[in-house]
Amino acid sequence: MPYILKDRRKEINPLLVELIKEVQKDETTAGDLNYAISQIIWNAYDAKPGYARANSLMGVLQGVQAEFYRRKVAPYEDEKIDENGDIQCVF
Repeated sequence: MPYILKDRRKEINPLLVELIKEVQKDETTAGDLNYAISQIIWNAYDAKPGYARANSLMGVLQGVQAEFYRRKVAPYEDEKIDENGDIQCVF
């Protein structure tokens, strides 16, 4: 879960500023994002390799995916249901 203490955010956020600016550019691809995320995860693993660390990092990736869907994608899909109507059974 990404809701870390404000003191940790103050330490981490300045390090993210340039990366965030880069990935917000129109020409940024899914491959660019995959590369950036992979670099972070792979380096976190290499700092302390082993099964427990690998399992923990895979859990982080799953948590990021779930929270992104819950907070960003699902509300967007709800807007589109309101705009275009829900799925209707054809039979």
